[in-house]
Amino acid sequence: MSIKSSQTLVSEALNEIKTISTDEAYKLSKENKCNLIDIRDIRELDKDGRVENSHHIPRGMLEFWLDPESEYFRNGKFDLDKEFVLFCAGGLRSALATKSLKDMGYKKISHIDGGFHAIKQSDFKII
Repeated sequence: MSIKSSQTLVSEALNEIKTISTDEAYKLSKENKCNLIDIRDIRELDKDGRVENSHHIPRGMLEFWLDPESEYFRNGKFDLDKEFVLFCAGGLRSALATKSLKDMGYKKISHIDGGFHAIKQSDFKII
């Protein structure tokens, strides 16, 4: 039995998804053209802070909260016409999550290169 490593899964995802810089994400956010989604664990948010104007969706619930057929669908919470910009701590989980949403059929989907670590060094406000 051959098991793919998490590193392989992330590498494959990165070849299929759109990765944007913190500057690009900041511009989209300031122009109100995206849903900025933090998929970190709640303990990470409590410890390290949150990005102003971001929404938190726990990684484990992402597909369910954004599936219109799911009982957990967050109807009306997000503008489905805007780009979904995901981030995690370093960019690995968000790469996998972005691929998952792409596989679900989402077209306007990207993730932030470097995740929250990069965001802290950018113009985003941490609260």
